[in-house]
Amino acid sequence: MLTIAFTLALSPLSLAQSGPVYELRTYTSTPGNLDKLLARFRDHTMRIFEKHGMSNIGYWVPVDPEKSGNTLIYILKHDSMEAATASWRAFGSDPEWAQVAEASNRDGQILQSVVREYMTATDFSQMQ
Repeated sequence: MLTIAFTLALSPLSLAQSGPVYELRTYTSTPGNLDKLLARFRDHTMRIFEKHGMSNIGYWVPVDPEKSGNTLIYILKHDSMEAATASWRAFGSDPEWAQVAEASNRDGQILQSVVREYMTATDFSQMQ
């Protein structure tokens, strides 16, 4: 019988509190508005994220035909969970962001839903 034991110096929760945290976000646009959502990120949102301490890691559109026309997936990096909370709070109250959101939704909401997941890198991950 093979027994394997793993010992972590820090639990995932303590890693999230003490080190970098990655945030995976999946946005579903309202019908016909993915291009507007992508433009908002390209032209404004990414820069405003950086202004508030969030690092842009990558942005993707799925190749699956059912999702390719309405889905944006991206990853942000935060220094910690506390930093993520503070950054989102500052982003949400940023007057520039309020103007960008209002302008992009002038003809109707462009975002239908948001799903997010916070993650810490494993000790063998290429991203630390």
